[in-house]
Amino acid sequence: MPRKTIASGSVAEAYLQVLADRGIDYLFGNAGTDFAPLIEAYSKLRAGGVKVPEPVTCPHENVAMAMAQGFYAMTGRPQAVMVHVNVGTANAMCMLINAYRGNVPILFSAGRTPFSETAAMTGSRTGEIHWPQEMFDQRAMVREVVKWDYELPNGEVVETAVDRALNAAMSYPRGPVYLTLPREVLAASANNFTFDSPSRHAYASPPQPDPEAIARAAAMIAKAESPLIITASAGFDLDDVDALGALAERFAIPVTQRKPRYMCLGTGHPMNAGYNPDAFLDDADVIIVADCDVPWIPSKKAPGEDCKVIHLGADPLFASYPIRGFPADVAITGVLKSSLRALDAALEAEEKTARSRIDVRRKRIEALRAKQAEQRKAVLEKARTDSPIHPAWVSHCIDQVKDDDAIVIKESQLMHHHMTFTRPGTFYSLGYGGGLGWSLGTSLGMKLADRDRQIFCTTGDGAYMFGNPVSAHYVASAEKLPVLFMVFNNSMWNAVRRNTREVYPDGFAAKSNWEPLTYFQPGTAYEKVVEVADGYGERVEDPAVLPKAIDRAMNEIAKGRQALLNIVSKNG
Repeated sequence: MPRKTIASGSVAEAYLQVLADRGIDYLFGNAGTDFAPLIEAYSKLRAGGVKVPEPVTCPHENVAMAMAQGFYAMTGRPQAVMVHVNVGTANAMCMLINAYRGNVPILFSAGRTPFSETAAMTGSRTGEIHWPQEMFDQRAMVREVVKWDYELPNGEVVETAVDRALNAAMSYPRGPVYLTLPREVLAASANNFTFDSPSRHAYASPPQPDPEAIARAAAMIAKAESPLIITASAGFDLDDVDALGALAERFAIPVTQRKPRYMCLGTGHPMNAGYNPDAFLDDADVIIVADCDVPWIPSKKAPGEDCKVIHLGADPLFASYPIRGFPADVAITGVLKSSLRALDAALEAEEKTARSRIDVRRKRIEALRAKQAEQRKAVLEKARTDSPIHPAWVSHCIDQVKDDDAIVIKESQLMHHHMTFTRPGTFYSLGYGGGLGWSLGTSLGMKLADRDRQIFCTTGDGAYMFGNPVSAHYVASAEKLPVLFMVFNNSMWNAVRRNTREVYPDGFAAKSNWEPLTYFQPGTAYEKVVEVADGYGERVEDPAVLPKAIDRAMNEIAKGRQALLNIVSKNG
């Protein structure tokens, strides 16, 4: 097998070169004193023209992690993040939890406080902080939300550690891994370091569905009067969309999306039944849960006791969730597109015998879609003049100007049903674990992966503040990543307010219309924040002005300048 040799250098140099050889394009970094050997290695290797991951300075760890998430969403290639020892790890936890719940592979690394107290070793302690910063088990901080963790003990195992980390991250279900890098180890010599190129550690193949389980599921679906598909994560693999659409169309199975994370099915697809699965649960006799962790909320609405439930996905029962009690009559492990195609093939023989039921369902869904269209039209007509601005109007205005392949990111009250999506990979809502603020960095990672695509990053005002906006806008400027940020500014954390009223519908908070700790008063001039990084900012209060404001922002984007619209909006 071909091998490469580094005649002389440090472990840090070897590490960077192995990363590059394994396809790591970028290292998103938030540096500290532990980075000294890495920074020296970067400078030396750049001077020598050696290929290494491109370093991207991220002034906040959450932005670094979110950028890695965005780049992976666009390319399918995991990237590297490095932060400063335990404190940097702590700052990154919010996005790390999202990555773990969202099966996002990231080679997440951190320095480790130097362990030697004397100058006998290069990289030993040189500052007061190196004593209080040390922990007995730094990796324990993240162990519950990574697939693998390890501390690099010496330069001999750099190749093995990197290959093992990437293998673990890319094995299904995918997810982040954590590698700590002591400063003395990175600074040590790695002369005549040899490694395989390309790697001999291939990623594991995706899991495929069990034919027997597929047959049992197909038999249930074939007999169903009112089958239903509920999904949230179909569409990460772009091939999911065609596979889902083909199965749904052939057998007239309505597809409903519960807080979708991706473009699961085209807006115009005849079986796209919208975003409210609860409306279908009473009539459903078979439900296909297609890569969806929470298909319904049992305390609010659930299907009937006799309804059969089939779960599909690479991890169909979400084994890492401590409590998840949804019934499963059949659970099929396999990447979604393969399971959907297998079901489609297994049901082909039943198509003729089920024709009458299929035709009835098709007409019913056609009528439903027509009714939904009328409802949307009525909402939009009223929303055109609502003040504060209605989220439906904002969504419609974006829809009027975006390209077919534009990417729309939702961490806001954006309303999918007032938008048109025709291409896979054009919609993302990736706050998998509830960590707010992901949209800013994720949009930058996506733009970095494809600089020619329009990126609309929609975020609530609360989420915007969580997103470390000064850091994000700095990166957008420094890396020349013109993204249109749109802040849905309702001056509150509405999710907190709404949940308070759900738990206490007749409580004091609801009756007094005052929910402390949920309001942002007085309002904040978010349009000024982007200006610190030479971006264009504008506040929009009048719905009639919004289309022209978007045009002005898009003109700035076309010039290569990031832009932000602070849209004073109401709750949808």
